Amino acid sequence: MKAYVFPGQGAQFTGMGLSLYENFPEAQKMFEKANQVLGFNITDIMFEGTAEQLKQTNVTQPAVFLHSVILNHVLGEDAKPEMVAGHSLGEFSALVANKTLEFEDALRLVSKRAEAMQKACELQPSTMAAVLGLEDELVEAVCAEIDGVVVAANYNCPGQLVISGEVKAIEAACEALKEKGAKRALVLPVGGAFHSPLMEPAREELAKAIEETKFNTPICPIYQNVSTFSVTNSDEIKENLIFQLTAPVKWTQSVQNMIKDGATSFTEIGPGKVLQGLVKKIDRSAVTNSPEL
Repeated sequence: MKAYVFPGQGAQFTGMGLSLYENFPEAQKMFEKANQVLGFNITDIMFEGTAEQLKQTNVTQPAVFLHSVILNHVLGEDAKPEMVAGHSLGEFSALVANKTLEFEDALRLVSKRAEAMQKACELQPSTMAAVLGLEDELVEAVCAEIDGVVVAANYNCPGQLVISGEVKAIEAACEALKEKGAKRALVLPVGGAFHSPLMEPAREELAKAIEETKFNTPICPIYQNVSTFSVTNSDEIKENLIFQLTAPVKWTQSVQNMIKDGATSFTEIGPGKVLQGLVKKIDRSAVTNSPEL
């Protein structure tokens, strides 16, 4: 079975989407529509902007989403996936690919998500850190002993877990994790504690927008970050999407379940090849690739 996976924030690069815009009239129409929906020319920043401009949350999230969704669209019917998943933000791209969400509706939600997350980040100093070389259970146990908010946020692959929380709590956790033998416990250059309880204000804001958006019956299952299992019920998909902002991204578990359910290849749709690398670390025998246009 063909699995399509969609990357999240961090996969952006200057020039992203330009070849799609130049070579496919349908892609050009979708990019122009996106400029209208967002109220600014995101294409200018995607195609010619600096890395600094691309790092702004209100740009990054729609940019990665657009690259993924428009690339998936130009692949056409021949490339129809049999199961999908997305890493954090990538879940919105996956939901367009399996027809749960319409393109414009999803773009509006992604834009709202970015704004809400930015506001939540400004409420309290918070950050994230990558922890390498420890068992997930040990990282969870150390976080539970730290004063303040610090939780497991991204289960990326075995031996690679990202933690999220208050700045001081993250710093204390990093020191404690190094003492426990972590190869690395490195604070990341992000503006907030994504996928932690500190995103509750953003979750509430996004929940309202999600509730007001039409969700269709998908053409194939999605393996969501919150549940990790095959989901085809649109109400359940909506509920999982609402809780995604404050819950961890269980990528390792999602990929393991996709393989268990018959995934034979993983095609990464969007900028970069980060997810292909993670899938390989989760299961060395997995076949990974990028789409051919």
